[in-house]
This record gives sequence, C-alpha cells and structure tokens, in this order.
Amino acid sequence: MDDLRISGELLDFIGESPSMFHTAHNLSQRLEAAGFTRLRESEGWRLEPGRSYYVLRNNSSTLAFRIGEEVDARSCHFQICASHGDSPSFKVKSVGELAGPGGYLRLNVEAYGGGIDGSWLDRPLSLAGRVLVREGSRVVSRLFAPDRDLLLIPSVAIHMNRDVNKGMAFNRQVDLCPLLSAGELKRGALDALIADDLGVSPEQVLGRDLFLTNRQPGLVWGAEREFVSSPKLDDLQCAFVSLEALLASENPRTVSVLACFDNEEVGSGTKQGALSTFLRDVLLRVCLGLGGGNEDYLRAQARSFMVSCDNAHAVHPNHPELTDDENHAWLNQGIVVKEAANQAYTTDAFSRSLFAAICADAGVPVQAFANRSDSAGGSTLGNLSNMQMSMHAVDMGLPQLAMHSSFETAGVRDTAWALQALAAFYGTNVQIDEADAVTLG
Repeated sequence: MDDLRISGELLDFIGESPSMFHTAHNLSQRLEAAGFTRLRESEGWRLEPGRSYYVLRNNSSTLAFRIGEEVDARSCHFQICASHGDSPSFKVKSVGELAGPGGYLRLNVEAYGGGIDGSWLDRPLSLAGRVLVREGSRVVSRLFAPDRDLLLIPSVAIHMNRDVNKGMAFNRQVDLCPLLSAGELKRGALDALIADDLGVSPEQVLGRDLFLTNRQPGLVWGAEREFVSSPKLDDLQCAFVSLEALLASENPRTVSVLACFDNEEVGSGTKQGALSTFLRDVLLRVCLGLGGGNEDYLRAQARSFMVSCDNAHAVHPNHPELTDDENHAWLNQGIVVKEAANQAYTTDAFSRSLFAAICADAGVPVQAFANRSDSAGGSTLGNLSNMQMSMHAVDMGLPQLAMHSSFETAGVRDTAWALQALAAFYGTNVQIDEADAVTLG
C-alpha cells in the first residue's frame, strides 16, 4: 500500500471532522458517495440483500451496514468494526461568556474528556459543533465550524510564575478560559458571531453544542517521513480506516457493519454512546427487515464478532519505563491487540486467536499491549457495547504518542496496516461455533 497517500487521505478526513457532529456528517457524505442509503430510526425500513445503508443518531453517531447478497434471516451474522468520533476538548457552557477583567472577553468552558490540558495553551483555536436555530415554526440543527482562528488560552509568563517549569497543575475554572477579545467585543458577541456565520439573527440561536478545536493542519514529517501528527488521531484514525476497509471489501455471506459512536471520551453512557441501545436497535431491525424474528436476531448475535477499534499507547522515547517490559507497541511495526485482566478490553484468547489468524493471512503484523501491572489503564467502547449486545470481540488500535494531547503523533505505516487488517476482516466469512471453534471462510 501507498503509506504516504493513505496518510494524506487520513489527514483530509480529520480536517473535515472538527467535532463529533462533523465526523458523522463527513462519514455520511462518504457513505452516500459510495452508494449507501440513509435510513431514519423514526421511519419504516425496507431492506434488501446486496444493498448498503446507514443510520444516524443525534447527528453524532453513525452506523453503516452492507447486507451480503447471500444473507437471509436464518444465516445472518454481523461482522462489526466499532470506533468513536469524539475527542477530548473543552465545551462552551450555556452561558458561555466571561466579561473582564478590564475589557477582556473570555469564554466559559468545561473539560470534555480527559485531555492533556497544557497542550491547549498558546495555540490559535476555534469552535466547532452544532447550533440549534429557530426558523419560523421549526428549530433546526446547523453545523458550525468557522474557517478562522478565534481564540487562544494564554500561559502565565514565567516572570509571574517562576515555578512553572517545576510542574503546573491547572485550575480549569481559572487557567483554561480562552480569550476572545481584548476590548473590541462585548458580552453577546459569541451568539452574534455564530449568527453571522450561519446567516441568521442572534435571536434565532436557541442552543449550541460547541467545542474548542485545534485547526492546526496535520502533517507527515521526519527526515524519512516516518511520522504523522494531527489533532484527533484518537480516534479518527480508527474511524477512517474502518470506513475505508468497509468500502474496499465485499462479503456476500455476512452483514458488514461500521459503528462510529459519540461520547466514548466521557463514558459512552448517552443515547448515542456505545453503552446505548443504538447498535442493538439497528441490528435487530436488520434481522426483522430480512424477515426474521427475535430468535433469529439472538442466533445472529451469538455468531457475530466485533473489532473494537481505538488507538493504543506506543512506547515513549523518553519514558520506556512507563510501559510493560514485554507487552508494548512501537510506531510503524503493525497494529496492536490490547488485553487486560480486569476486562477493560474485550480481548480474550478466543478473540485474539481469531483476529490474529485473519491478520496473519493478510500479512499484517500484530503487536500485543497490556498495561503495567502497577498502574491503571484506560478502557474503551467494546466492553461497554457488549453490555447491550453480547458477542465475541477483540480490542485493537494503532500505536501513537501523546494520546489525548491537542496534537498527537503516530506512524505512517500503521494506518495502512490497519486498513489492510480490517479489510481482510470484513472480507472473511467468520463462522463462530460458540467458544469452541471458528472457521475462516
């Protein structure tokens, strides 16, 4: 594969996805261009084998599926790649302006997810998300992402904080309020700015879900062009490769599913998160749409497999001691399968072996990751989605540095490795016999 070309396409995808709402819109446009038909949860569905469809929930989570030509209700099973479209940031509060001191106008924000706070300072920022606008008798949702930098969170000068290089603990109520104006703008300017961008009056702006966004373009860099750096690699790198793998593969004997959930960074416990009924609701309706019933759905679920796709930590060049001595990952050496004894990841011996066999057949190198036994690790969406729809699943990701920074780094080869692995997964007919055996057709 052309690693540099794929990295360029990844960066284009991320640049078009400054918020989770834009990610869902971006996915929708690319799916429609590939022939997928949109379905609405509030309407009746007519499904046909050989056709492709997608569904949105809250305009921030996306489920797409392709029904194989040979699939019927009795033979149905699902092969799913699940990622998330949100990233750590700061959300503007409902009363979003802070006037003063002096003529300053700042924004009042709160943390969304567990980000590296210091990475947001001293860089131009903007806003992105959705705005609810009154249009006569209707209230409609509009995307908002102005093509300019509007904000900056300034550091305190070292002359005023001599201990800054000894470590800085930020007070999010005090230290992380972005500066909007030095005096030219007054209270009310935020909604006026939004309204002007959307071509409406400020009075029409009724609500907003807006987040700080880093508009610094991603890039491939290094003397040998080994690295790719960008905002939101976690987890838009996995969302991108899942989409491209789905579009590049064909499998007449399964229902191939892409899930890109919102709110993973804050626990997934929303109507559009991985812990919601979204996946279960859609896949149940697929079984019903193929002429099956609840029994067929439960049988399909037992035969199904999920790849939970969320990035993994690479060994840090300055702090290798932070990772396990043996279960660790390196940039540009292949995808990562993540495992944890506390079940924070879905991987077990059965799912690892199944996925490793597919990757081996596809010629994709696989690395193993586990947390140090004396430190707590993170979790992701796979085990949460399994609380609503139980199936065999494996957690995989791409190795990266500076996870949850406003600007993250990965290896250029690994995006191509992941695309190759997930396309092979979608293209393989995975036939599961409980936890006894699996046949890869």
